[in-house]
Amino acid sequence: MPLLEIKNLQLQFGSGPNAARAVDGVSLSLDAGKTLALVGESGSGKSVTALSIARLVPSPPAHYAGGEILLEGRDVLRMSARELRRIRGGVVSYVFQEPGVSLNPVFRIGAQIKESLKLHRPEVATDAEVLRLLKVVGIPAPESRLRSYPHEMSGGMQQRVMIAVALASQPKLLVADEPTTALDVTIQAQIIELLRDLRTQLGMAILLITHNLGIVGDLADDLAVMYAGQIVERGRSREVLQRPLHPYTQALIRSVPELGADVERLTTIPGSVPLPGAFPTGCRFHPRCPMVQPQCSVQAPELALQAGRQVRCPFAESATLQPPALSL
Repeated sequence: MPLLEIKNLQLQFGSGPNAARAVDGVSLSLDAGKTLALVGESGSGKSVTALSIARLVPSPPAHYAGGEILLEGRDVLRMSARELRRIRGGVVSYVFQEPGVSLNPVFRIGAQIKESLKLHRPEVATDAEVLRLLKVVGIPAPESRLRSYPHEMSGGMQQRVMIAVALASQPKLLVADEPTTALDVTIQAQIIELLRDLRTQLGMAILLITHNLGIVGDLADDLAVMYAGQIVERGRSREVLQRPLHPYTQALIRSVPELGADVERLTTIPGSVPLPGAFPTGCRFHPRCPMVQPQCSVQAPELALQAGRQVRCPFAESATLQPPALSL
């Protein structure tokens, strides 16, 4: 049985004819000890899907219109407030983007880690356990950092502290939402290496939310590409990165800068992700698609099995615009 299984999740903001559906029929699964990357541009619905796992999207204005979110076989959407408190942190923990905003600026980092321990493991809420967690996430000289404020640390160190806070409860699932945003390339590599080591040491599953395909191949076992509230391609990460089938996946990979390439202008995807409630008819990517066909604007494609993976495009296998495979 998968640790996490999302079945046909429907989440909308508002109600009635003006409701804006941000997540529309998303299905995902993640086994214990594995990593799933959920990628796509900003506004695709990645973070809303991730927050839904622990029902962290405020309701109202959000409304779960259908589907199931099974965490260890139990439907989160049917849990009481008391049950939700037990799984938040206890089963699933989050590492949010921009740690400088997520950490409380007026409390020392030791106190913030200890607060998480008091909530979930009060029997070990000690300075010794805080020091152990700081060592686990690779904070140098943890004894001196224990009393530091967040502003006294670099962005990379703040992100490590956020990971320590998330690990304090010993979760089975770690949701890392854009964990490398605003970090330089060297620090990004260190954070990804840390997450990979923690997964091996602790045996926890990781859901990695990112728009950066360049970091996916180093960490993720499986890859799901999301656009306008829907999954458009899903498969083994290396297979998807080396031979993308959906035109949107191809466009994302084509947009990754190639190291050492002498180009005058970087490749981009024309247009932008449509807002919930304003999705086009037919295929939602068709206004931006370089291989659009007449029926794409009227017929909504289903997520179907093609070449050993799930793809939401009937013309995927006949695509002639294959980009170079992303180097891994």
